[in-house]
Amino acid sequence: MDKGLDLNEFLIRHPAATFFVRVEGDSMIRAGIHSGDILIVDRSLEARNNNVVVAVVNGEFTVKRLRRQGPSLFLHPANEAYQPTEVTPQMDFDIWGVVVYVIHAV
Repeated sequence: MDKGLDLNEFLIRHPAATFFVRVEGDSMIRAGIHSGDILIVDRSLEARNNNVVVAVVNGEFTVKRLRRQGPSLFLHPANEAYQPTEVTPQMDFDIWGVVVYVIHAV
């Protein structure tokens, strides 16, 4: 082992557009995302159907799975205790980035 392991080489494709975000809450627990986890979020990626995204809804950050159903767009939690949120034109909504990795302690 001549060279140390640099996780940036393996986990970050777009350094200028990649951020680390710490999770609070349990709405994505069935997707393996727990409170206290660190998400690696790439802002350069275009969000696609079924991606886990960090979104801003009416000024609040949230982590959810993006789902398009016909002409409608929804943010789906991965916890049955929460309901999906339909994104409407009345909302202040922006997709902040796409989650590419989750780091959590075991």
